[in-house]
Amino acid sequence: MNGCGHLDGSEIHEAVMTLLAIDRNGCSYTIFAPDAPQYHVMNHLTRQPMEGERNMLVEAARIARGDIHEISEYRPEDFDALVMPGGFGVAKNLFTYAFDGANAKVLDSVRNAIVATHKAGKAIGALCIAPVLVAKVLGDVTVTVGSDPGTIADVEKMGASHVNTQITEVISDKRNLLFTTPCYMLPASIADIADSAENLIETILDHIR
Repeated sequence: MNGCGHLDGSEIHEAVMTLLAIDRNGCSYTIFAPDAPQYHVMNHLTRQPMEGERNMLVEAARIARGDIHEISEYRPEDFDALVMPGGFGVAKNLFTYAFDGANAKVLDSVRNAIVATHKAGKAIGALCIAPVLVAKVLGDVTVTVGSDPGTIADVEKMGASHVNTQITEVISDKRNLLFTTPCYMLPASIADIADSAENLIETILDHIR
């Protein structure tokens, strides 16, 4: 995760529904976030920037109920999969996609976690805008972000392939053990997000069990 709130951190619905889906499928999870400042702080009532500085790890601890670790502690050999919820914080904090588009720079600790997971042959799941981050890091993969033309064009500039999807659908790149779903990249209800997260986790489990 990377904060708390869809405008400047992790998308709360996507994060919580993913944790719920993992738990309901009889699995456990550990939550990680970078110990670094958010790009900025947004007022989620006015949807405008506000003064102040917040830390990604400290803010994500709100969602994790304090049970959270710094991302440098992540080791792929300890897990079956790495799953990343979306939110604008992904595109502002974890890499600079919100500002630099296809030329975005990725936070080193995040790049290391994705690359290490991929090299270890472990599954990666990504929701909402997070598939773009994975595409930027890994390049030759297949993902979905729904059907937004601009985002699709950027994904393809990064060397990845895109498949258009409807809400709750999951795209499986079996060659790379990468599983993606669009969530709030499409008009969605919280029930849709719950179904998307459940479908994603069940699809991952079907391929790794």
